[in-house]
Amino acid sequence: MSIEVGGLFGLLLLVLIVYAIVKTTQSAADTGTKVLWIVLILLLPVIGLILWALFGPRG
Repeated sequence: MSIEVGGLFGLLLLVLIVYAIVKTTQSAADTGTKVLWIVLILLLPVIGLILWALFGPRG
């Protein structure tokens, strides 16, 4: 994997993490649930994003 591809992957991951955090904070879920999702997304970025996309708060 060249530096350019790795950099693009990192940038894409950063954009998706920011998007997931913004959508989580805007959801109708209670505060505790929001905090847990944000911590999960930050600690396990790739797995956290996949889990958030499948099971995360909606609305």
